[in-house]
Formats: sequence, C-alpha cells, structure tokens
Amino acid sequence: MTASIRTKLFLSLSGFVLLFVLLSLASLGFGLEKFYTWQKKALLITTSHTIDQLYQGSPEKLSLELERSANTLGAHIIIFTPEGSIKYSSVSHILNKQPPEPATTSPTSQFRIPPNSMQLIKSSQIIDSQTVLEMQLDQMLKIDFMVLERQLMNGDILIIRQPLAPMSESAIAAAQFMSLTGFLTLLAGCVWAFLFSKRFTQPILDLKQIAQNMARLDFSQKCRVNQDDELGELGNNINHLSDQLDTAISALNQKNQQLLADMEKERALDKMRKSFVSNVSHELKTPLSLLLGYAEGLKENVARDEESKDFYCSVIIDEAEKMDKLVKDLLNLSQLESGLFELKRTDFVLLPLLQDIAKKYMSVLKEKSISLEINVLTSPKVNGDPRRIEQVLLNLFTNALTHVQGEKRIKLWLEDAENRIRVCIYNSGQPIPTDSLEKIWTSFYKIDEARTREFGRYGLGLSIVRAIQEQHGNGYGVKNVFDGVIFWFDLNKAEKAS
Repeated sequence: MTASIRTKLFLSLSGFVLLFVLLSLASLGFGLEKFYTWQKKALLITTSHTIDQLYQGSPEKLSLELERSANTLGAHIIIFTPEGSIKYSSVSHILNKQPPEPATTSPTSQFRIPPNSMQLIKSSQIIDSQTVLEMQLDQMLKIDFMVLERQLMNGDILIIRQPLAPMSESAIAAAQFMSLTGFLTLLAGCVWAFLFSKRFTQPILDLKQIAQNMARLDFSQKCRVNQDDELGELGNNINHLSDQLDTAISALNQKNQQLLADMEKERALDKMRKSFVSNVSHELKTPLSLLLGYAEGLKENVARDEESKDFYCSVIIDEAEKMDKLVKDLLNLSQLESGLFELKRTDFVLLPLLQDIAKKYMSVLKEKSISLEINVLTSPKVNGDPRRIEQVLLNLFTNALTHVQGEKRIKLWLEDAENRIRVCIYNSGQPIPTDSLEKIWTSFYKIDEARTREFGRYGLGLSIVRAIQEQHGNGYGVKNVFDGVIFWFDLNKAEKAS
C-alpha cells in the first residue's frame, strides 16, 4: 500500500530531527574534548602572557592575581628562579621537584621538570621562543596534565600545570546531558513533526477528496482553505474550476436532454408524417377509385338509361365533394398548425351560432330520427374568432351526428365557469375506449384499425378542433358517460358580458 503524503512528511521530518540529534551527539563525542583542550590551551597561553606583563620579580605584589588565575583555571601555578628555587606556588604541597640542570643542550630543556620527577612527557609543542606546551602523564597519580612553561621577562620561569581529568569529566557529563536532551529533542521533534504534517497535509487531503468528487461529477463540496499562500490559491482555483465544470456539464446535460427531446420529437414527427401520408393516401384512394370507375362506366355507356346515368353522376359528385372537404380540412389544419394563421378575435354572442347549427342540420336530424335538445337559458357574450369557433361547433356537432346510436339523442348546453364558458355536446351511443380518449385528437385516428369508411372514423375534424382551441389558448376534451359521450370546449368570456 502506497504511503500517504502525511506519512511521508512525518517520516521525513522525524528523520531530519533524528539526523540532527545524531550529528550533534557525534560531534559532541568526537570534538568536545578536543575543543575543550584547545580552549584550555588558548586560555593558558593568554594567562601566561598576562602574568608576564604584570610580573616584575616579586610574586607577593602579584599574589592576588596569581591566586585568582589559579582558581579560575583550576590549575597549579609555580614560579621558579633561573637557579631552580621556588618563588611562588599556588599549592601547599609540591611534588618532589629539583632545580633544572643548567642548559647544555637545547633551549627548551631548561623549562622542563627534571626527568627523575616521575613525569612522562607524551607530547611537546613550542609556542614561541619563550613558551613550551607539554602533555605530561603523572606516573604516580596516573593523571594527564597540560603543562605550560614560560620564561618570564625578568628571567624567572612560570609553570602552569592544568590537570586534564576535569576536562574529560566535563566532556563526559556534557555528552551524557546532550544524550538526554537529544532524546527529549527527538521525542519533541517527532510530536512536532506529527502535528505539523497533519496540519500541513489536511488542506491537501481535502483538495484530493474534492478532486475525486469532481472526477465523479459531484461538484457539491467546496474547498475551505483559509490560507493566504499557494494552498489557498490552489483551493480557490479548484473551487472556480468546480463551478465552471458544474455550469458547463449542467449546460451540456440540458443541451443533451434538449437534443434527445428534439430527436424524439423528430422521430414522432417523422412517424406522424408517414402516418399522415398513409392516411391521406387511404382517404383519397377510395373516392378516386370510385370516380375513375364511374367515369369510365359513363364513357363506356354502361349506364344506358337516364336513371343509371343520374346515379353514376351522383356518386361522382358525392365522392368529389368528399375529396373537396378533405382537401379543405387539410389546408385548414396546415394553416392552424403552422402558426402563421392569425385569429381575428372579437366579442360576439354565442347563442346565434348554436341556433344556426340547429337550423342547418334540421333536415338531417329529421331524416335520421335524431332528437336535438339545446339547453341555453342565457345568451352569453364570448371572445374569440367567430369563424373558427363556428368551425369547432360544426366539427363537434358533425362528430355527434356520425356516432349517435341507441336512443339517438343529441344535447347541447352551456356551463358557466368563472371567466370562461364551457360548451358541451352530448350524443347517445357507445363509449370511446379509454386508451383512445387522448388519441382521437390525432389526425386520421381510427378506433377500428381495419380503416373502414363507415365505423370508427374520426378523420381531421377533431384535429382541427384541437388546433383551433390551442390557438385560442383554451381547453377542450371528451369524457364517457353512462349512455354516451360528451365533447366539450372552453371560450373566454367577453370583458363586458351582455
């Protein structure tokens, strides 16, 4: 499993703290004692220079300064005469020392303690022509000393004897103390690394989660990085990107939905066009066949007597009128559905239209023994295109005449509904199948799929009713009742009804 950025950062910071502690301990272990020795060496040289400048041959005059220097250094200070007698010693007991022998070899030998004094010289360094620094092992005490021997300006010899044991002990104590503080530093550093890595990486992890949600097209979450740095700027940019993607994808989805709807509408229109062409072809096929057949019969003198000729001519005229009506209905429907037709709205009284329809179809009603009942108590004034409203009434009344059965009754009445008048037309007969109630408003819809000319035929009349009512912005509909069917349509009331 891949380590997270928080774990990597925590391990890196903890490793850095550990490396720092180890380097500190290593440098302390390998360099502290040497540095301490070098510092003491420099201090001994400086002290010897100071004593040389202040010393005028009388240690009593300088005793306070010599005692202060001895106590400060933690060293033994001894001043010899050139003959070897002690003029000053910072300790009450001096190891067995004898005056140095007269110088017969090198210039530096006159500054050394005689060889028989149990001092083993481990190293020697000439500082200048007057000063020698030696590392000596006291074979009796088993202690290392740093010994500085300097010939003073008056000829006396100054010896500063610094034991190295305190320096080693100080280095060891310092190393132990540094080990303890190093452990505490490492522990505190690890805690700090954990808290810092958590605080530092939390915004990054939040940005990662938001990016993953964006990859899943979820733009609901927003980055809340309240920092005035690169992370804050990155969070703001991601929020801006999320908003832009959300807007773009939403727009794309809307366009996609619109495209799907347009494609579905186009398929429906294509299906309607094909169905329309098929229906028109079917509606025109039969009358054209009759026209051709009867016309050829007349041409071939099939009808030899006047009565037969009159019959042939009546059929031709009847079928021509049907074709004429169909073509006119097609033109009307095309104009209405194209949206280019303008309604000529005006206020008019509705009752005369109802009375005209009753007079126009009176002979047909008597011929077919159909009873008509008009229940209109008032004469409301409505608003609309009178010519088109008359067409709606004629189409619905013709539809009632075509489908009336049983008791052969047709009723026409008005209903007042607030700012609208509802015109209802009832005819007795068979109810319309439930699954066809919405479909009958479609052009050439037939309940009987066999497409017989006499039954189940609705043609274009109801489609024209639908188009005219939609142009007016008014409702229309149909419902089955116990013994028949009721068609209805709404009209707007005139502003000033009479």
